[in-house]
Amino acid sequence: MKILLVVAHPNPASFNHALAAAAAESLRTLGHEVIVQDLCAENFDPVTPAAEFPKNAPLPPDIARRCAELTAADGLIVVHPNWWGQPPAILKGWLDRVVRNGVAYEFRVGPNGKPGPVPLHKLRAALVINTGNTPLEAELALYGDPLDNLWKRCVGGMCGIPRTERLYFTPVIVSTPEQRAAWLAETRTAATALFPGA
Repeated sequence: MKILLVVAHPNPASFNHALAAAAAESLRTLGHEVIVQDLCAENFDPVTPAAEFPKNAPLPPDIARRCAELTAADGLIVVHPNWWGQPPAILKGWLDRVVRNGVAYEFRVGPNGKPGPVPLHKLRAALVINTGNTPLEAELALYGDPLDNLWKRCVGGMCGIPRTERLYFTPVIVSTPEQRAAWLAETRTAATALFPGA
């Protein structure tokens, strides 16, 4: 399988990068091809210019390449921190510019006469890995875990991804080396379970 892995953290020494590396290494061991888009390291521009709004707009080469990598992928892994209940701005911009109408989905009129999204990709599944510093109980009680809704219902649902799984590791800021090692192991297990070898 071809797996697209997108990581959005500005520090290459971050735990997010360690999680991304653990997932990639496990999948490559199974024989999968892993394409990495490290948005911060690649200075991805998250701002969508007006000229890109139309469905069939000509795209800059960097965006066209990223779109092609998305549509060629059988699986998607996204790794990012929870910042204010949202992905970092650079990843939101990736969603806006790459997971776009005419690439990941398109609107068609259904039998009921109303338009709705139809997937254009071949993704079989997606794995989203998040880190945070709010204890999970507080995250659920106070905020309702908005990232779960974003990835499973908005992105996964709108784009018609058959299966979207999510790992949430928190609180990282006070985690021990043993806890982080356990989270890395959980990431490897989840990635290989969702994308098993041939």
